[in-house]
Amino acid sequence: MSAVPEFPGGRGARRDPWDNALVAMKNQTPLNLSPEVFHTAARWEDRYHEWARGVVRKRDWRPTVIAYDSYGTQTSIRVLARVVLTKTGQPAADTKASIRGWRSFGNVPLSDETAWVRVGDTEHMVTADRGGIVDAVIPGDFAPGPVEIEMWTTDSLVDRATVRIIGQEQTFGIISDIDDTVMVTALPRPMLAAWNTFVLDEHARNPVAGMSVLYDRLTYMRPNSPIIYLSTGAWNVAPTLKRFLGRNLYPDGPLLLTDWGPTATRAFRSGQEHKRSTLERLAREFPTMKWLLVGDDGQHDEAIYGEFVENHPDNVAAVAIRQLTVGEAVWAGGRSQQGGRGTGVPWVYASDGAGLASKLTERGIISAI
Repeated sequence: MSAVPEFPGGRGARRDPWDNALVAMKNQTPLNLSPEVFHTAARWEDRYHEWARGVVRKRDWRPTVIAYDSYGTQTSIRVLARVVLTKTGQPAADTKASIRGWRSFGNVPLSDETAWVRVGDTEHMVTADRGGIVDAVIPGDFAPGPVEIEMWTTDSLVDRATVRIIGQEQTFGIISDIDDTVMVTALPRPMLAAWNTFVLDEHARNPVAGMSVLYDRLTYMRPNSPIIYLSTGAWNVAPTLKRFLGRNLYPDGPLLLTDWGPTATRAFRSGQEHKRSTLERLAREFPTMKWLLVGDDGQHDEAIYGEFVENHPDNVAAVAIRQLTVGEAVWAGGRSQQGGRGTGVPWVYASDGAGLASKLTERGIISAI
């Protein structure tokens, strides 16, 4: 992604950004929810965001669209972004900077803000949700391969992202967890999770041994295979995760993360439900695709993948589970007891990428070199 230092014209220039924010403040409750159903935690979050927007507007913070790499089919693309207020108005951070985790949470979301997406010569209007998240589908006729999109909101810079169009002939792909699968974070540990997320220098995060080599080998042996990184992490840390994956030579692929904070009906978001619903969506969008599902045995990946295997056995090539070390398993709250579910779908286990590669080769998922 990159930003260009000019303001877009066209339809976006006619609207005042603060009018948009004020309208959003007055209409926080979704139309399908009554006030008594709208969760108290969500109402408090909305009030905090309203207060924060007022504070940073006085300091001349600027509307900013942060566009994320995504995926699409030959008939539609999925647009992912956040619309926020930032101090500089620059959507992209320095890829070489040493950035503490808490800085990823310093932006203030613009609720229900309108943004514009340019795909080729066509512009589309999309709307952010109460957390500033844009998750929209744009129809069209697209050729397999990368497609660049541009996004902006009123008085913002233009940000760019790449959408990978997955062709109908593609029949193999990879869905990978991140935490404790490609990056050692021990995320279930409450205190250490907070330290890793908010304090730790992103350059200090450690990759899981051999996993980048495994993914590189898979994509080399099966050219054009898409890889999607599915995590319960917040969209706030997407730039950090993207920089980590790039520095450690993981193949490029979109991140599918979740929002930060409460939902309209829950005090806390369900990371497990996020993964389940995303897997179901991918099965609908790519009915002929066979996915290699990669996760770890720390808590929930085996159960979630097992459910998906039982519901969609024809959409799974294999399940690869990275086994945590004894220390990691203890701090993660133990190991899952949900392995090997589903008929006819191989499950392989190993402690690192090299071990998983060996077992996937034995099963014919990776052709021996």
